[in-house]
Amino acid sequence: MVLKGVYVPVVTPFNDDDEIDHAALATVVNSVLDAGATGVVPCGSTGEFYALSDIERLDVLRTVHDTVQKRVQLVAGSNAGSTRDVIRHMRAAAELGYDAVMLAPPYYSLPSQAELLTHFRSVAAAVEIPIILYNFPARAGVEIGYEVLDGLQDADTVVAIKESSGDIGRLHQMLDRYGDRYQLVCGADDQAFEFAAWGVRSWIAGIGSCVPRQCVAVLDALERGDLAGSRSAMLRLMPLASEAERGKFIQTVKYGCELAGLPVGHVRAPLCDLDGREKATVRRVFEFATAEVKLGPLDGERAGAR
Repeated sequence: MVLKGVYVPVVTPFNDDDEIDHAALATVVNSVLDAGATGVVPCGSTGEFYALSDIERLDVLRTVHDTVQKRVQLVAGSNAGSTRDVIRHMRAAAELGYDAVMLAPPYYSLPSQAELLTHFRSVAAAVEIPIILYNFPARAGVEIGYEVLDGLQDADTVVAIKESSGDIGRLHQMLDRYGDRYQLVCGADDQAFEFAAWGVRSWIAGIGSCVPRQCVAVLDALERGDLAGSRSAMLRLMPLASEAERGKFIQTVKYGCELAGLPVGHVRAPLCDLDGREKATVRRVFEFATAEVKLGPLDGERAGAR
């Protein structure tokens, strides 16, 4: 599996009764496809997977799969607190026809590096679907260290790692230590340009649900060899990306969707929606991000293909 372009970890919309709004979810998915995204990732952190029941998670995967209709690659978030539950989620995604799964360390249990390696090796041996590891120690509480990555080099199903640590040094270390063994995927929205400038050609863009076209513009410019254009596109996104990375990521993206004309409802408790002051800040950086967008040739080709 080759990962290239912008993959959007879509939000999970909720209605006023706190039930999943599947019609709104399909609308969000279609909007990111129309913008030129090359992949969709349901049940990730931005999709509030941790607040969904197993039945709800499966329903979300079905809705996204049925909406995409094989137009782009599908990656299912498959994280859970135990090895057996991870395997169960992965098998469900494979049965639905997903192209890959994304997997962070189990949350709360804080496994040691040796335990984490055992966990990943057990999962990799139990499924055939490609696995994208997800390094996000700020949320998982555990880093996917080099000891773990060294021990997974012979696990053929582990094909990539989404790097969301925020430590730009990890990018250079990964390229130096592993070369092409693991495909690198940018997972820190405020570092997308830096990753792309070093040759990383895929970005799982958390803010992509609300500004997909602007995210696509960053990588499309580089694809055309336009480094200055890519940097210019990223400069437009940086205030929004930085605001989201400041802490209230999901709330920021969901309010951004509302500003983009895609009502997706509230965030599920225990999180709370943005207050008035926070909304004003997000509105300002959203308007800056979306004020001037120039479509490149690749956008036109994608639109014509659909």
